[in-house]
Amino acid sequence: MPGFYAHDLAHVHDVGFSDFARDAASGLLRRLRRAGIRDGLVVDLGCGSGIWARALLDAGYDVLGVDVSADLLALARGRAPGGRFVRGSAYDVDLPPCAAVTALGEVLNYGAPPRALPRMLRRVHAALRPGGLFVFDLAGPGRAGAGAGRTWHEGDGWLLCLETSEDRKRRELTRRISVFRRSGRSWRRSDEVHRLRLFDRDTVLADLASAGFAAEALGGYGRRPRFPRGWAGFAATPRPAPRARARRAAPA
Repeated sequence: MPGFYAHDLAHVHDVGFSDFARDAASGLLRRLRRAGIRDGLVVDLGCGSGIWARALLDAGYDVLGVDVSADLLALARGRAPGGRFVRGSAYDVDLPPCAAVTALGEVLNYGAPPRALPRMLRRVHAALRPGGLFVFDLAGPGRAGAGAGRTWHEGDGWLLCLETSEDRKRRELTRRISVFRRSGRSWRRSDEVHRLRLFDRDTVLADLASAGFAAEALGGYGRRPRFPRGWAGFAATPRPAPRARARRAAPA
């Protein structure tokens, strides 16, 4: 995915928009422990700049981080040097046997071909050990909400312009992003267009059930952050395989 979270946007995302991952970490760690997962490998799909990966390592887990952005991966490797990181799409990467899989921050909305999500859910199900956990969130219809239109964000040495629009018929959200970053005495500009496929919550729950999961929809990852309208989280565990019935011996 060329031009996706390239150098300047990766920097701005890390320094200006990382509160979601930081706020989610404690609630997610509690959820892992409540599920009886206190160690083992966690696959962090869309790992970004490595904030959640670092929290996992500090808590004693092993981490495999996956992201399509080389610049975000460079930040992740610096922040969480004890993890393993590979470049690739969440929809294409090989998933090793693991204790848990996470995909935080609308990761699975990006680059999703039609009907790719059900196939991916089956792949996650096959990778998880018994009692494993899959936690993720997705943008759905209405995600643009009051944020449709143009907004500005700024920080130390950077300015970001975000233009958001939603096509309800095609179930697609488009974010046009312009980043201005100070470079010496001048400023440089970079532009990206992100298109997200939107998923209906009830359809996702049905797809999870079809893939062999017991699942619930989440309103957030703890006290914070709570999901606004058009954004939902999910926690899913593989259902135990049904026991085969023993055949009765034929009467002598």
